[in-house]
Amino acid sequence: MIAKVKKIKKTTKKAVMAKAKVSKKKVKGEEKPAAIPQERPAIVREKEPVIKRPYLCAVGRRKEAIATVRLYKNGKGGITVNKKLYSEYFPTSELEQIVSSPLKSVGQADKVDIEAKVRGGGMRGQAEAVRLGIARVLVQLNINFKKNLRKAGFLTRDPRVKERKKYGLRRARRAPQWQKR
Repeated sequence: MIAKVKKIKKTTKKAVMAKAKVSKKKVKGEEKPAAIPQERPAIVREKEPVIKRPYLCAVGRRKEAIATVRLYKNGKGGITVNKKLYSEYFPTSELEQIVSSPLKSVGQADKVDIEAKVRGGGMRGQAEAVRLGIARVLVQLNINFKKNLRKAGFLTRDPRVKERKKYGLRRARRAPQWQKR
């Protein structure tokens, strides 16, 4: 059995306005416009209800990587990076350990949920950017965590970035090969 599909005619704004300017009728001395034609309601897809939870937010940077980190209180210890589990996003266990180390050092590994959005840089730079973001968020959560995180070096932003290329050189400092003849 083949169902017939009705084509919905697209109406422009001008066409709708032209239909709305239908002659006005006088009713007991008052002018009232005729009924305005209404468009067909569009098909609305029901979305999953979004549960808004309060969160704390911080930014972490490393080389070219920028991470925006959200911390949700009363969580189960889940860490997601770009809508993936951090163990799936970061390919090695070393990078996973870098990301989770601030939570373990203050004992919050299974008490909060972390959601991070990272862009730019490489895998290692992204992992260290997320680590800095998590450490900054933990300090917002409880100022007493600052001493432990500072001592472990998680609150220090690593300032080393790639040096810019200079004029007349091949890279930042690499000179062209010298030729005797």
